[in-house]
Formats: sequence, structure tokens, C-alpha cells
Amino acid sequence: MRRRAHNGQEVVDQQNALLRGRIPLVALIQTLSVAEYLNFRHAANALGVSQSSVSTRIKALEEDLGVVLFERRHRGVRLTDAGRSFITEVAAGIGHLDLAIKTAGSVMNGSVGHLSIGLLSSIGLGFLADLRRRYRDEHPEIELALFEGRSDEIIRQVREAKLDIAFVVGAVDVPDCHSRQLWSEALMAVLPQGHSLACAEHLVWHDLASETFLVRQAGAGPQVLDHIVRRLVEREKTPRIRRCDVGRDTLMHMVADGEGITLTSEAASHVPFPGVLFRPIADEPDRARFSAVWSPHNRDPALRHLLDLANEISRLCPSR
Repeated sequence: MRRRAHNGQEVVDQQNALLRGRIPLVALIQTLSVAEYLNFRHAANALGVSQSSVSTRIKALEEDLGVVLFERRHRGVRLTDAGRSFITEVAAGIGHLDLAIKTAGSVMNGSVGHLSIGLLSSIGLGFLADLRRRYRDEHPEIELALFEGRSDEIIRQVREAKLDIAFVVGAVDVPDCHSRQLWSEALMAVLPQGHSLACAEHLVWHDLASETFLVRQAGAGPQVLDHIVRRLVEREKTPRIRRCDVGRDTLMHMVADGEGITLTSEAASHVPFPGVLFRPIADEPDRARFSAVWSPHNRDPALRHLLDLANEISRLCPSR
């Protein structure tokens, strides 16, 4: 029982030595080097230090641990059983520490990490698709997680630090967030294939005034609704609008079935959808404008790289 208590006290003394800093990291590194070369002089030369400093540090380490790590011989040293066990664990620990340092460095420089991106389903194409593709190519170790939602929802999640960035329609004025307009797209009318206007290469708002517009509740729906009402009221027409709590695909199916027409952005028209046609509106002066929103408190380098790339693409493609 006494021996067991004595061994327990040795463990406590060793842990206390570590906590008090009596076992510096350099002592462990020098011990690993001696274990590799089994010679104090060769280990010291490899480390670029004096043999006496290596010998002194390892002697102090053995005293702090209360164990003999090396058997000293005339032409070198030999690991004891305790020393061999110690070296195995220390080597693993140093490896983990090295990995932790490298991982932290990678996260700090933005080469490894995770970005949460909020978007409207209607802007998952065009500019944003190009941005995501180039970002993945340049930063393959950054995981991009995409979340769809209404503008107010994804902006709120940016403010609550649940999302790193949100891409929304229109200019954004959120006092505690940064925002930047990045690209714009022409507005397109979406008609069923059998519509009486299907043969026209382009339309004007007067052509659409008597149509029933299908508008989603979510996504860019609120902005689309406001735009339709404004354009028809300008022409002294009464808007006929049907709000639909559905996803984009279901909305397109409803158009294809002849339940009404809708509006979308140019990028969305590049993806064919069965039963519908996309037509430009010749007298529409405005374009759908899209902005990025992010928190000024978010210092993640991965986010900075995304914004830099978005600005670069925006400058190269000003028509967007």
C-alpha cells in the first residue's frame, strides 16, 4: 500500500512539474534527438547547440520525471525501458502539436476552413455559380455550406453569426452589417409554351398588364411583387397577383400548367424548364441587382478571400 501511494505521488509530482513549466518543450525536442542518434554529441550537432546544454537539459528532465531515460555508455547512450515508453508518447504528442500548429496556421491564412453562405434559390446560377466554382478551385480545402431562405431571414442569420455571408436581391441598408452590390441581371418574363405571346421575341409591360402573375412568398418574392405592382400602376393598370407559398420548381410547373406567368432573372433563364418560355421585357429600364451582406465583426480570412474574388469577377464583368 505504501508503494502504491508512493507511485501515485510520483505521478502527481510529474504533472505538477509540467504545469509549473519545469519541463520546457525544448527539453522534449532534445530528448527526441538523443533518442534518434543515441549519442549526445551527434544530437547536439544536429540541433546546432552545445553537447553540454543537451546533457544538462536531459539530466534535469530525468530528475523532474524521477526516471532514468538513457543509460550512459562510453560511445553513446541506450534507451531504458522507461525511456523507450516515454519517447513513444512524446513523439506522438509532438506530432499532434505540430499538426495543431499547422492547422491553426492554415485556418488563419484562409486555406482551410468553412464558410456558411445564405442565398435566395433564384440566385443560385450565373454570377454566384461562377463565384462558387472559382472559389472551390482556388481554395479546395474550404467547405462551402449553402442555405436558402428569404432575404430578411438570411440577413438575420448573418447578424446572429449563423451565416458568414448572404447574397440578396437589391440594395441593403443594415446598420450593423457591411454590404456591397456585386452584379445585376436583366428581368425576364416566364410564360407557358402555349401562351398567345410565345411567338414574340420580346415583350413590353403593356403586353403583360392583363396577366395573372404568380409570385412566391419566399426567396425574392417580396421584391418581385413590389416591382410588378410599381410597373403596372405606372401604366394605370390593376395588378392581378397570386401569392404562392411554393418553391421555384413548383412555381415553374404552375406556369407551365397555364395558371399564370411570373418574372425571373436572366441567369435563371439559362436553365431550360419543361413547358415554359423566357422572354425579355423591352421597356424594363431596371435590372435585378444583387448584393452581398456580411458582418464587420467577421474576420475570417476565408470570407475575405471570397469577397476579394467576388469583387474581381464583378470588375471583369461590369455588364453584370
